[in-house]
Amino acid sequence: MSDMTKVLIGLGVFVLLLGYPFLNNLGQTYVPPDLAKPTKAKECVEDTEWMRANHMALLNDWRHQVVRYGKQLYVSSATGKEYEMSLQETCMDCHTSKAQFCDKCHNDNSVQPYCWTCHISPDATQGEAAPSMTAETEKEKDHE
Repeated sequence: MSDMTKVLIGLGVFVLLLGYPFLNNLGQTYVPPDLAKPTKAKECVEDTEWMRANHMALLNDWRHQVVRYGKQLYVSSATGKEYEMSLQETCMDCHTSKAQFCDKCHNDNSVQPYCWTCHISPDATQGEAAPSMTAETEKEKDHE
């Protein structure tokens, strides 16, 4: 067997391995997950298609603007309306279920955002009573 034959066989195997994911999914269409729709608001800070494509950049920009510059208001390019730059107060006020909204789409697209390392999921706080002060905490507060 000549070197040319070995090279051609190697290239053929390489092309098949490289093309396998495309050939395996040929003819299949992506079906987006069925997300829980917001119940409170009729409009988002931007239009739906823009938010689907750019929400991650918007949230990163909001974080940057709030943390570094203390800016708190966002003006919608779609409506001109002002919104508070807050994941929990603005976004999660309408999209109340992280599991039924955020997680479904992120899991479907194999994305692991780090929002919830700092923010508290609204799902985690539902059904929990606010922490009450213990007797020791009350005594400490009285002495201050």
